[in-house]
Amino acid sequence: MTNDNNNINNNQGNTVKDPDEWTTGDEPMTGAQRSYLHTLASEAKEEVDDNMTKAEASKKIEELQERTGRGKKQDD
Repeated sequence: MTNDNNNINNNQGNTVKDPDEWTTGDEPMTGAQRSYLHTLASEAKEEVDDNMTKAEASKKIEELQERTGRGKKQDD
């Protein structure tokens, strides 16, 4: 059982990666990112650039989640 638990923990650690290290981070943001980014930006009363990369969009989403209180919990 211990091995199974370790594998689960190791897999969770691999899902959190700095957007600057993404191999596809320089590609245009996805449609889902664009949609969510615009939702957050609207709530934050902020304009966003539609030409962001995946990595830039991810960082901006995290920033706007903190400002709007949406998405990630503050204690994560």
